[in-house]
Amino acid sequence: MIKKLDILVIKAFIGPFIATFFITLFVLVMQFFWLYIDDIVGKDLDFITIGKFISYVSATLVTLALPLAVLLSSIMTFGNLGETFELVAIKSAGIPLLRFMQPLFIVSLLICGIAFLFNNNIGPVATLKMRTMQYDIIVAKPAFDIKEGIFYDRIDGYVIKIGKKEKDGSTIKNVIIYEQNYNLQDNLIVADKGKMNVTADKKFLEFNLQDGWMYQEKGNHLSLNTEFIRLGFKDYKKVLDLSSFKLTKSDENQFKGNYQMLNMKQLGVAIDSLKKTQNNYSKKIMGDLKYFAGFEKYLDSNWSKIKPQPVPKNKTFSDLLPDSARKRVVEQSNSIVNSMKSTIESSALLFDNDEKNLRLNQIAWHSKLTMSIACLVLFLIGAPLGSIIRKGGIGLPLIFSVIFFVVFYLLNNYGTKFVKEEVLLPISGMWLATFILVPIGIFLTYKALNDSQLFNKEFYYRFLKRARLIKDKPQQKKIIAEAAEVENNSTLNI
Repeated sequence: MIKKLDILVIKAFIGPFIATFFITLFVLVMQFFWLYIDDIVGKDLDFITIGKFISYVSATLVTLALPLAVLLSSIMTFGNLGETFELVAIKSAGIPLLRFMQPLFIVSLLICGIAFLFNNNIGPVATLKMRTMQYDIIVAKPAFDIKEGIFYDRIDGYVIKIGKKEKDGSTIKNVIIYEQNYNLQDNLIVADKGKMNVTADKKFLEFNLQDGWMYQEKGNHLSLNTEFIRLGFKDYKKVLDLSSFKLTKSDENQFKGNYQMLNMKQLGVAIDSLKKTQNNYSKKIMGDLKYFAGFEKYLDSNWSKIKPQPVPKNKTFSDLLPDSARKRVVEQSNSIVNSMKSTIESSALLFDNDEKNLRLNQIAWHSKLTMSIACLVLFLIGAPLGSIIRKGGIGLPLIFSVIFFVVFYLLNNYGTKFVKEEVLLPISGMWLATFILVPIGIFLTYKALNDSQLFNKEFYYRFLKRARLIKDKPQQKKIIAEAAEVENNSTLNI
């Protein structure tokens, strides 16, 4: 049965939770754009495309924003109640802290369920659409994305290098342009300086080059009689087609099989398939090696009964072969060994690739659970922490929430990295943050139940003051003794 106290606590929690959730989501979205700002700016995107991209990015970051919002709002809620002495009044009425936390615990469980549904069903779809659009935006190449001293190869059929670009973005020096020639050597243009401009319709990129050379090779690519041409110029205009720069929509199916775009059911199927493939690798390798081991078919029941002849001393296998067959046997042996080595290396490379894909799929499968449970784990830290610090607002709660969220984020990233590098099993690495933070939450809850002064600055001030008094007590006794001795001496003199 819901009581007025439960409604009071939930109302005090909902407001800060909604506000902190959108603030956190905004910060995470800005962080994403900060990382990919060079690939997005200068693409001439319309507002509809930008809005869609922001919505997809926001949807992929919801599962990361929810735990931080729960942590910060729970600290703020209990901190506000403690600062206004409402928490003290509730405890004096005989209501324990655990009963007071119960409604928000249920709300946190509900948020965990929402986070799981979002992470499992909406997150993969949003990630798929976001990655597809991000790829389209990146390949929609800007005209002036050509940087100094870097080979620019995003224009089909061309590789461009500019030694120096002036502040106006148009004047260029030490220009090298490679034009791909599929039949012969690539055509080469070298110029000391020039101008680079985009036409008004943004369909062509023009290079007005000065003081340079052109190198070309002409002729039949099947013949050795080709003609090499070197042509010097004072002024030369080179026009490049930018039609491939326009934003186009890629097929989502080319990204659909990625582990980030799958739900738990699809990940489970992929994991089972990869495990079956790995189990068949040993049989596959043995079958491939039997093809090269031709002598195996001659192994019958009588073969094992034949005693091997002892090899004479100071003799090798090659010495036992006739001179006419020695070279042929050595060449065939080397060929068979190299083929077997190549087969084993190829199979090992495929096995390592499947092992990596298996771990990535297992990481994605566990992350859908860990990121959902994180809402409850961080609530178990935030609620008792807020009742201990007894400070509301956005100042001190924000500091503690950022500290614990950074700890959670680092532990989660380190666990993921350890799983990728095969240091830990997926169940150990992906749940590392949960295993460490749950005992911390239990410890803070225990301290809150006993009205701990763990984060009370007045407690530490009084503690330091007592410690200083204890430290100075022997010196004070010495001063008092010296004063008494001086007084006694003066009395005797009188």
